[in-house]
Amino acid sequence: MLLLRVQRSLVSPGKRAYHDMITLPSTHKPVVSHGPPGYSAVSGHIVTVFGCTGFLGRYLVSKLAKMGTQVIIPYRDEDEARTFKPMGDLGQIVRMEWDIRSDEQVAECVRHSDVVYNLVGRDYETKNFDFQSVHVAGAERIASVAARCGVSQLVHVSHLNASLASPSKFYETKALGEERVKAAFPTATIIRPGTMYGFEDRFLNSIATSPWWWKLNHSKTQIRPVHVLDVAQTLADLMTTPQVSRTFNLPGPSTLTYEYLLDLVSAVTVRSFHSYAPEIPRGIATAIAKVAQSAWWPIISPDEVTRRYLNDSDVPGDWNELGITPSEIEPLALKYLRRYRSTDSYTSPVAFPARTAS
Repeated sequence: MLLLRVQRSLVSPGKRAYHDMITLPSTHKPVVSHGPPGYSAVSGHIVTVFGCTGFLGRYLVSKLAKMGTQVIIPYRDEDEARTFKPMGDLGQIVRMEWDIRSDEQVAECVRHSDVVYNLVGRDYETKNFDFQSVHVAGAERIASVAARCGVSQLVHVSHLNASLASPSKFYETKALGEERVKAAFPTATIIRPGTMYGFEDRFLNSIATSPWWWKLNHSKTQIRPVHVLDVAQTLADLMTTPQVSRTFNLPGPSTLTYEYLLDLVSAVTVRSFHSYAPEIPRGIATAIAKVAQSAWWPIISPDEVTRRYLNDSDVPGDWNELGITPSEIEPLALKYLRRYRSTDSYTSPVAFPARTAS
C-alpha cells in the first residue's frame, strides 16, 4: 500500500517529488517546482527583470510567467507596468517602483530573487539619463547590488556591436558596461543580441513609416537582425540551465543590407514608398537629428545616425550551444507588417526580393 501511494504521488499532477527539487549552486537554496504546466505552475524560482517594460522585456516576462516563475517587475511608469497584469496568476507578477540611481531600491527588487536579468538600455539620450548613466553606471549598480544580496545568477543583455573602439557612444558604453558587470559579478552571463524585430519594434515599423532614415550610407550598411522571440526564449531557458560565465553572441541567421530590407518592406506592404524617399547626406542627417532632440518623443538621435553607417559585427552566433534555431526575417516581416497594407491589397500574395547579401 505504501509503495502504491508513493507511485501515485510521483505521477499525479500538482504533487511534489524528489526530482522536482534542485539546489542553487552559490546559495545552496532549495528550489522546488510543482503544479500543472502553464501560468498556474510553481517553478520555485523568483526572478527580477530590470528593463521589463522595454521591447524585449515584455516577451521575456511572458515566457517566464508561463513557466510558473514568480517575476519581480521593477517599473518607472505605472501605465507601462499594467501590461503585465494578465501575464500570471495572482501573486506571480510582483510590481515594484524603482530608480536605477538608488542602491536601496535596486536591493529591494533583488533581495528575494535567485536570478536577475538586466535588460535596461536606451537607444537615445535624454537630459535625465544618458548612455553612461544607464549602460555603465546603472549596469554596474545592478551587478554589484545583486552580488551583495547573494543572487545566484545574473544575465546581462548587451549588444552584438558592443566595442570600446566604436565611434558610436551607444556601442562604446555597452562594452564598458560589460566590463563593469564582470568586475562586480564575475560569474555573470553576457548576452549580445543583434538588432531585434517584432510586432511593436522600432526597426521594421520604422522602415515602413520613415524609409529615408534607412537610406543613409546609400543603404549599403550590413545588418544581422534577430527575432525578439528567439532572444526572449534564450533568456528564459537560461533560468533552468546551469550558470555559464561567458558571453553569447546572438546575431540573426542572415546578413542583409538596408537596401534589401527596404525592398522587403515594400514587397510586404505592397507600397513602393522608398523609391521616392530622398537620400540624405550624413551631415544634414546629423543636423536634423540634433534639432529633433528638442521634441518630447523619440525621433532619431545623432548617435543613431552614426550607427546607420556601421556594419554589424561579423562574429559567429552561439545559437547551437543554446539549442535554438534563429528565424529568418521574411515570413515574420509579412506577419508583422501586413497591417500597413490597404484594404484592396491586404490578402495579396507577396514576392520576396532576391537576397543581396548572405
